[in-house]
Amino acid sequence: MAGGMTTDSLRWAVAQLADQIKSSADELNALDGAVGDGDLGVNMTRALERLSEDLPNLPDDVGMALLRCAQAFTRVSASTYGTLLATGLMAVAKQVKGRTCVPWSEMSSLLAAALQAMSGRGKGQLGDKTVLDAVEAVRHAAEGLDDAAALARAADEAIAAAITSLRDHPFRQGRARIFGDQAIGRDDPGMVAFQRMVDSLKVV
Repeated sequence: MAGGMTTDSLRWAVAQLADQIKSSADELNALDGAVGDGDLGVNMTRALERLSEDLPNLPDDVGMALLRCAQAFTRVSASTYGTLLATGLMAVAKQVKGRTCVPWSEMSSLLAAALQAMSGRGKGQLGDKTVLDAVEAVRHAAEGLDDAAALARAADEAIAAAITSLRDHPFRQGRARIFGDQAIGRDDPGMVAFQRMVDSLKVV
């Protein structure tokens, strides 16, 4: 893979994500059904299928390409999760607009920008047991790394650790929080979805 994020690497990543989420849709729907609406897998599959159709039309400008990715989520997925992902993508798009290659070494700082935007949009905080915790885990794991394969492996391990560390915590955001202590022991569907996406990007 190139020495940084390009539109070609985005096309490859979206294809990987689409296949992984489609195969994980039932799992994600079941996880979401236990604490939410039960449609996370459906919504994510639709959004990534829509984005896959647009891949040939993505511009070389990485920022503009990421903006198109964000727009695909907002057009197809009306879920809070889709909105948060779109918000994070738009924040990153703003940071890299006008560039055709973004070094992998910048991923940590870009994820920090995404995290800030997502937190502001969703009014969530770290420790609430949401996708924000998964993004923060990847941001921290990405510090000092400049290789795509190493990034993906480190990110996957970091999310797995974050999910485990929060498993016995209550949910503090969204519909899931109404279950209180009854939901302790359940994993957050959004964190698991993020882990499945990152897992699809691992290369040998």
